Amino acid sequence: MRIERRLLRFITVTNWILFCAVTICGFIFASWRFAWGILAGGLIVTINFHLLYRSLKRALTPPHLANTGGVLGKYYIRFLASAVIIFVLIADHYVNPLGLIIGLSVVVTSIFITTLNEIRKIIFKEAA
Repeated sequence: MRIERRLLRFITVTNWILFCAVTICGFIFASWRFAWGILAGGLIVTINFHLLYRSLKRALTPPHLANTGGVLGKYYIRFLASAVIIFVLIADHYVNPLGLIIGLSVVVTSIFITTLNEIRKIIFKEAA
């Protein structure tokens, strides 16, 4: 269980650092609509990631083991709410769609960075 907590903490920290760095760079180097797209997409995906973590933690921690229907129901409600928010942001031209996609990629990128970091640790551990 210790490894999972370490990985989750690394993903969370990397996620926030990447989110802040990309958003700041967006506001410095890009148009306002593009930067707001990065900010909105990053917030949507980060909030969803943390809500999913909370839902799974509550559902899988004894003695409050929840049924899968409740967990999946919450997941689909969050997914639908996210889809509506993204639709409104793009349809009403509040944000640049490319900036939104970059923002929505923050959590996936942080998971990818974490994976590369763990592979690096395994390779260098074997080499030593």
